[in-house]
Amino acid sequence: SGSTGQPKAVVTSHANLMHLMVAADRFGFDETDVWTWFHPYAFDFSVWEIWGPLLRGGRLVVVPQAIAREPQRFLALLADERVTILNQTPSAFRRLLPFNGDGHGLAVRRLILGGEVCQQATVQAWSRLCAVHNGYGPTETTVFATMSPALDGTRTPPIGAPIANVRAHVLDELLRPCPTGVIGELYIAGTGLAQGYHARPALTAARFVACPF
Repeated sequence: SGSTGQPKAVVTSHANLMHLMVAADRFGFDETDVWTWFHPYAFDFSVWEIWGPLLRGGRLVVVPQAIAREPQRFLALLADERVTILNQTPSAFRRLLPFNGDGHGLAVRRLILGGEVCQQATVQAWSRLCAVHNGYGPTETTVFATMSPALDGTRTPPIGAPIANVRAHVLDELLRPCPTGVIGELYIAGTGLAQGYHARPALTAARFVACPF
């Protein structure tokens, strides 16, 4: 967690992973789907990319680093391998936007964005080609804590609602619920919550607080 700053090792369990995969059932992933493994394994998005297809008998296409850095070659790989599920950070996906055209013979049926703030134009570009979703969640909540429905790009992409077995609370500094329209901090609870930080008990105690509800 915090790979853009000071990284912290997060202890997530097999149970946390299975929680995520059960929550993913909403998308109807199955053995006919083809996914790409695009992101480094130290980035939590890769957990979703790797186990999403493998736990359902689908196919996983490993994207070579050289191809990942060249949008036109990556689009060609998506078309050649008949990839149906594409997962991208908005910044990586934006590099594909000048080349998407009429779909380039792509088979993508679902695009899932996450890991960063998503812009309206990013969704707009592909919403006519496939279902586009925007997800949110720090590593500490096992990749995704919330997920949007399919978006049409007509407004700023929301982070959506909590996924299955997750609760989201907007609280003030005394851990009291904030009224609608009042700014607070987002707290996540539920089965996706990791066990804490590896060998960092003080930090774990500070960040993983007891749920007041």
